[in-house]
Amino acid sequence: MTFKNIFISIIIATAMIISAFLIQSARPGIEVSQPGPEYVRATGKCATCHLKETSAIVHQYSISKHASENVTCYECHRSLDGQKEIEHNGFKLATSVTALNCSQCHTTEYAQFLRSRHGAPAWAAVTGSSDFTEEQIALAEKFHPGTVKRGANKLAITEGAGVMDKGCKACHSVGKPNPDGSIGTCTACHARHTTSIALARQPETCGQCHMGPDHSQLEIYNESKHGVLYASQKAHLNLNADPKSLTTKDMPIPTCSTCHMSGLEGMNVTHDVTERLSWWLFAPISKKRPNYNLGQEAMKNTCLKCHAKTHVEKFYKEAEEVVFATNDKVQNALNIVSELREEGLLTPEPFDEPIEFIAFDLWHYFGRTAKHGAFMGGADFVQWHGNYELLLKTIEMEEIAKSLRSEAHSEK
Repeated sequence: MTFKNIFISIIIATAMIISAFLIQSARPGIEVSQPGPEYVRATGKCATCHLKETSAIVHQYSISKHASENVTCYECHRSLDGQKEIEHNGFKLATSVTALNCSQCHTTEYAQFLRSRHGAPAWAAVTGSSDFTEEQIALAEKFHPGTVKRGANKLAITEGAGVMDKGCKACHSVGKPNPDGSIGTCTACHARHTTSIALARQPETCGQCHMGPDHSQLEIYNESKHGVLYASQKAHLNLNADPKSLTTKDMPIPTCSTCHMSGLEGMNVTHDVTERLSWWLFAPISKKRPNYNLGQEAMKNTCLKCHAKTHVEKFYKEAEEVVFATNDKVQNALNIVSELREEGLLTPEPFDEPIEFIAFDLWHYFGRTAKHGAFMGGADFVQWHGNYELLLKTIEMEEIAKSLRSEAHSEK
């Protein structure tokens, strides 16, 4: 073979190799990113049975980010240290998938979650500290003093165990301690098998718990300009966008997660939903959070993605004026109960006399509603569902107090 023939052969072979690489690079990702044998063995075997028994979850998994990244069923369901396991068709699985399983990959998100009110404080608000270890209590108390080291909720106890299980605990279980030492469940927001970012970004997901008379965030959001815009432009939002590269092009309309969690245009992504808050709005008498300045500046920076600084500053000033005024009204009402108790006209036990329920409604429903409405743009909730009710309930309490004192005087 002549040198010329050898040279031509080398040129042709090189061209064929380069062509092969170019063709390969142009192939769809689904063709070149095939799962390995373990993925096929685990997920394929799971799907074989579950397509017959629980077919919906197979479909849910198939459209998930986990499926596209070749995360197998087994990787999420396998038993970890501290978890009770069962033998299931040749696999050792955890009897319950918890936040511990999710934290295998989502370590940072889980650590942030533990610092939030969605963590241990959520469950303790119903059951008190009895279900937590000393280590868990210490960590939560570091970030939220007094929220876990407490007794069980006396109103919930009065309502009964069945109500607690199907009512209070249904929402507050987001921070329930698990037997494996972890806390909470990520599926409260992301769903169990679709593991969806889009789902967690929708206000309706937060509204599973954040609704109703005691924390009307969903109703307030729906009434606000943000909610109206979301309802009309939802189809134009990229709810599946990566949180770490999220832009206002993806989410030009804010949802709950946009303001409280998302890394909009370079902001810090967080699973601590309290990180950008500046007030304890849920409390009877609201006070500034320890991170008041940092939290408020972080939230204002989110607002500035859409609003001018003058508008943002004016909005916060007016909202805080509502907080101050509401605090005064609530304190005045609570003083009525305290004075009656000091005079011996009420028993020491809570929730056994009508005026105590009125006082509870006054701060737990209407006080909270007024303050949340002020910070979320819900005018009707500041006024008719908030301050009007505060005034009405105060008058009712004053009349009851007058009647109790009159009866006590006539008996002497």
